[in-house]
Amino acid sequence: MLRVWFGLAVAAAVFMVYSVVDCALFDRTRIRGVARGWWILIIVFVPVIGGILWFWIGRGPAARVGGHRGGPIAPDDDPDFLRRLERDAAQDERIRRLEQELAELDDDASGPRDDPGGRHDPRPHRDPGTDGAAGETGPNGRPNA
Repeated sequence: MLRVWFGLAVAAAVFMVYSVVDCALFDRTRIRGVARGWWILIIVFVPVIGGILWFWIGRGPAARVGGHRGGPIAPDDDPDFLRRLERDAAQDERIRRLEQELAELDDDASGPRDDPGGRHDPRPHRDPGTDGAAGETGPNGRPNA
């Protein structure tokens, strides 16, 4: 009979230590009833019943995915992450459109600036030679082709 009582005392001590450690490390926002310090005092001064009360009343339910406040969750379950992705995609699209508009403006502005009428002749300008023909003359006096 002494062995049974000794076994029960060891089990109660282990349960009490486990309850105190669980209470001390538990997420503060999920503790129900009284504050953490009071729960630890209840567990220590009412050994078995205090631990049972802690697990039955003090521990709040696990957080749901939608109301998750704790550690990391999967990115596709995180609404903030998904909103950020949408915002980044919209911003990338805006940047792409602006770059395209700037490229079009650069193409328009790369034309000659000294031709206000827009009648730019893309052929190179040739001065008439001494014989009145267009083009330059080579070393032998003949026009270059």
